[in-house]
Amino acid sequence: MTLANDNTTMHNMANNPKELTLCLKKICFQAVRKHFAAVGTEAVLGLPTPLIKDLLPYLTVCQLDELQPALNQRGVSTHSEWIGVLQDMSGPNHVTDFDTEEEAKHEVMRMLFTLVFYGFTNPFVKRNITNLNTPSFLWAAAKCIKHFLLTTPVESLTAERRPLLNLLEKRIWSVGVSQNIDISKRRTQSALYVLHRLLDHGVAKKVVVHVQCPIVLAWILHGRGSQYVNPDLKDLLNSKKASCISQAASASEDGPSCGSGLGTRASEDQVTPCKRSKLDSAEQSRKANFTLDPQALCKTFSPRDGPSAGACPWGRIDCLDISQCGSDSLRVLNSALPTFFCLRSLTLHSFLTFRDSDVLSLARALKQLSESSRSSLADLSVSVLPCTRLVKVLLDASPNLTSLQAEIQTLMWGPRLLPHRPRTAESDMSAELLPLEKLDIKVAELQTDLSFVTSVLRRCPHFTSLHLAGMRLPTGSSLSRLFTTLSESNPLLRSLNLEDLKLSDCLPEILNLLRDCKLEELLFNDCRLVECWSNKEESLQRLVAALKAVPSLHTLSLAQNRLAKNVCVLAELFSGPSPSSVKRLDISSNFIQPAELLEFAKRLRTYRPPHRLNLDLRVNPGDRDPDTWNAALKTLRPFCVLLVKGWSSTDTMADHISNM
Repeated sequence: MTLANDNTTMHNMANNPKELTLCLKKICFQAVRKHFAAVGTEAVLGLPTPLIKDLLPYLTVCQLDELQPALNQRGVSTHSEWIGVLQDMSGPNHVTDFDTEEEAKHEVMRMLFTLVFYGFTNPFVKRNITNLNTPSFLWAAAKCIKHFLLTTPVESLTAERRPLLNLLEKRIWSVGVSQNIDISKRRTQSALYVLHRLLDHGVAKKVVVHVQCPIVLAWILHGRGSQYVNPDLKDLLNSKKASCISQAASASEDGPSCGSGLGTRASEDQVTPCKRSKLDSAEQSRKANFTLDPQALCKTFSPRDGPSAGACPWGRIDCLDISQCGSDSLRVLNSALPTFFCLRSLTLHSFLTFRDSDVLSLARALKQLSESSRSSLADLSVSVLPCTRLVKVLLDASPNLTSLQAEIQTLMWGPRLLPHRPRTAESDMSAELLPLEKLDIKVAELQTDLSFVTSVLRRCPHFTSLHLAGMRLPTGSSLSRLFTTLSESNPLLRSLNLEDLKLSDCLPEILNLLRDCKLEELLFNDCRLVECWSNKEESLQRLVAALKAVPSLHTLSLAQNRLAKNVCVLAELFSGPSPSSVKRLDISSNFIQPAELLEFAKRLRTYRPPHRLNLDLRVNPGDRDPDTWNAALKTLRPFCVLLVKGWSSTDTMADHISNM
């Protein structure tokens, strides 16, 4: 039966020369992939350019990476092939928004490196495991990645993959700690050694801590910027046999690997030492070599003729991100902050809302740091704060910040420790000017006083970027004051990102801001922009006319604004002798029907944007009329890069919400 089918297939191919040619090409391309090393790059590059383009989808990621520089010199891009790999890995509906082949390649290598290095898998890895589970792939991928996620075990980097560690030292800019490192266990010394190599011998200056383990945080911070020495860590470092850990083991055989508190000696902050399980007799005999000292670790794990033959250098952390910052971790950080002069960026996130007392302690530490002329701290991000007034407390404590990001979720219970001191316009005028350039505030509370934001803006003449989300004003109040303040006080504004706000009553003030501004990005997402406009089309035309007059504007987002049929007006951005300079337009989640998109596409084809337009059409009901929707997409593709991901119109709730 199989032979008969094969004969039929061959007969059909013989009668169809074109199909036979395609089949032979495919066989040849697969052979080149399989025997690439024998064929050689020179032979591949010697092929005609059209044939090379046909070959690229059949190559492995290592082969693509090897050929890419020479192909670029010939004007051949591998961008579509890298995007194809991403879509193969993540699924056809996954949005891959990477403009250059380098960005796409680095994303592929980042995803695959972590999977292959730690032995994880997915369907793509399973299909290509013979090409990926090789030293050559890990070496090629390591050249592309900038962030290394430390997930135990990493013993291979101290053994058969040691050359890879040498390469990572030169390439990795940031290190993430994603699992608790139980420093009571000897086997975790290899993880501490890898951290030491990347932070002290390598070029990594950023640390991202994804776990809540105060003593590990203290070890990471020790000697890498701050002059503070945690007393409990000092005991561990000076103890040749880690005696305090052994004492913890005698107190409890089984327990958590990270203590709940660390760093202070007062009775109110008793230290809970890390606990360990009993060691077997073999490990007991090696206990004398157990150490947490980075210098000693380096001598233990490095070859005798390696780079640690002499004294090890100490690295400097200039960017610290603690994504699970509990009170104990914050206590460790607060002790180190006053002398952490090299720290430029600090990000703190807690899954639970920070307590007022925790934030006030952080503010005191930041105040001590800011009072030194050696302080470098410029960027601060804190979430989640219990009230908006604490944002002002942090800003006053660290007045030299150029960027501040905060997320606020107001609790409906518990006393507030801060007295309420309302600001006035007079006090704003007399307040000292701030160097702040970027402010990002996300709010989840019933009501927010807008004067909290406008008072800050009036003090920031160099302000360039504002992101506000979720603010709910008292009844009868309007966000129009925000636009007035921006017009009057912030002439250097480049990026304005407003999200989940009500702007339908602010059109005059928006138009006034656009008359004389240097905006490059304008995002009004889920802002109920047209909600109260009596004549939606006419008002939108006025907005479009004002936007066209901003020559610096390259990114515009009006997502989730119920534009629906009024979307056609946006095509006029590119009409006339002075079209808009917008290169990215986001009109996703606007309940745009297929017929309305087709009309928009026809108008846009008539006006033809001067640049290839990145157009985001996601989450619009294209499935209402697939033929019309596809016709619209076909019309747009010659001059647009489309981001398209539909929805299911059977989801009546999403339908209702998007058309409200």
